[in-house]
Amino acid sequence: MKPTLQAVADAVGVSRSTVSNAYARPDQLSAALRQRILETAKAMGYPGPNPTARSLRRGYVGAIGVLFTSRLSYAFTDPFAVRFLAGVSAAAEGHGTSLLLVPMPGDRAEARRAVENAAVDGFCVYCAGDETWALNALRDRGLPFVTTAPPEDAGPDDRYVGIDERAAARGIAAHVASLGHRRVALLGDSVLPDAPAGPLRLSAVDRVPHTTTRGRFAGFADAFAEVGVAWSDLTVVTAPGNDRRAAAAAVAGLFDGPDAPTAVLACSDVLALGVLDVLAGPEHAGRPPVSVTGFDDIAEAATVGLTTVRQPAEEKGRIAAELLLDPPADPAAAHVLLPTALVVRTSTGPVPRS
Repeated sequence: MKPTLQAVADAVGVSRSTVSNAYARPDQLSAALRQRILETAKAMGYPGPNPTARSLRRGYVGAIGVLFTSRLSYAFTDPFAVRFLAGVSAAAEGHGTSLLLVPMPGDRAEARRAVENAAVDGFCVYCAGDETWALNALRDRGLPFVTTAPPEDAGPDDRYVGIDERAAARGIAAHVASLGHRRVALLGDSVLPDAPAGPLRLSAVDRVPHTTTRGRFAGFADAFAEVGVAWSDLTVVTAPGNDRRAAAAAVAGLFDGPDAPTAVLACSDVLALGVLDVLAGPEHAGRPPVSVTGFDDIAEAATVGLTTVRQPAEEKGRIAAELLLDPPADPAAAHVLLPTALVVRTSTGPVPRS
């Protein structure tokens, strides 16, 4: 059997609390007694008090969870997610707090268990999409959390940091519309659950379940409605994930035929890069140029000349963690909308003449 704290106490001839203090509150013991306890524990193979049990007794764990409704690798491969985590980490370090990444697997019961079993003091929800049940699981635990997609039904006690997705998307779509584009495709990832990659029929923008995608599509639609292009005249395209190759596969064949779109508005820079890969291929050689826009302004956007919306990824992560670790006294100050900016580069231009 593994040695216990009580076994060490018995061997030294002291109480359990004295042995515990040797690890957690060394100032309560003489240096000689603490040294004797630690040497005895080492000789017996006792590793020290269980950190989880200790954290439960003191009422906090010393870690915050970052909830991803995606696979774990996304946190390390998606450029925007990486920058967001850098911001969260900077704030956590300032508070002497650790991070626990909590991915949400596809199985809902398993995902709920992941939330329920995470040993954390609170959560930063990076992306919850339409998974309101995930937020409900957090509420059931009674732990504080901060979302990065301002909920449409946010209450006074909710904490969030994000951007006005619809307004930002409207701005970049208005830029494209001002260049004369009317045959336009909108590209998002997982627009509808289980929909195959490529164009899909979507009767209205409010049918999009994912909060962020819905907000961006709505902004795109607003701008084109102002120039007489109805939602039904826009081509909606879905990729199976926020992945460059997935985006390229989703738009394969999209530019064939006389009524091909002259512009593609993507919901992320990563998706836009996949579109640019297709347009740079030999099958598109000699065809009229297509304008492409992204969203986020990741580092590669500037390299390829991508017109996009800039949003402060690291600041979003830092503020999210600060709202969790050091919430303001005024609940209204826990509702944070960050600025965005339209960045026009060479990937957009006027509609080619026939």
